[in-house]
Amino acid sequence: MAEPRVEVRRSKRRTRTVTAYRDGDTLVVLIPARLSKAEEAHWVAEMQRKLLRGEAKRRPPTKTSDATLLRRCRELSTKHLNGRAEPASVSWVPPMRTRWASCTPSDGSIRVSEHLREVPSWVLDYVLVHELAHLLVPAHNARFWDLVRDYPRTDRAIGYLEGLSAAAGWGITAED
Repeated sequence: MAEPRVEVRRSKRRTRTVTAYRDGDTLVVLIPARLSKAEEAHWVAEMQRKLLRGEAKRRPPTKTSDATLLRRCRELSTKHLNGRAEPASVSWVPPMRTRWASCTPSDGSIRVSEHLREVPSWVLDYVLVHELAHLLVPAHNARFWDLVRDYPRTDRAIGYLEGLSAAAGWGITAED
């Protein structure tokens, strides 16, 4: 990740606290006016470190590579499907227009929309369990939903995805 542009704003009303936030590709650091240039440099470096650490925490490794996505599927299959669903491949794909993810049971492939890179991990886990269940039961029948509902946050994740889709105007339903 490239170093963000830094903008330091000094305030006479700010007496002790230093805060920072990202504004596009700019790191804005708010500091007390009385700080020296050395103190300013220290706090800019500290805020950059905190910002990068916070951004790394918000994007877990599962959301960055196909290999870690495949590993997560194997973990979820073991935990929720007794290890019976064995995907041959799992990959991130450009945003899909009508669904969050898709599965081809005949070749064991799962494709996950990049829309899901920014959702909480428990929501992504629901989508992965949903697609893993399709490796065992292709249809959305009662047997399929019994498998999916072994994931404890199924209903919450469906609600989250429905809200996300509605807010963004995508028209994607969580149960497809």
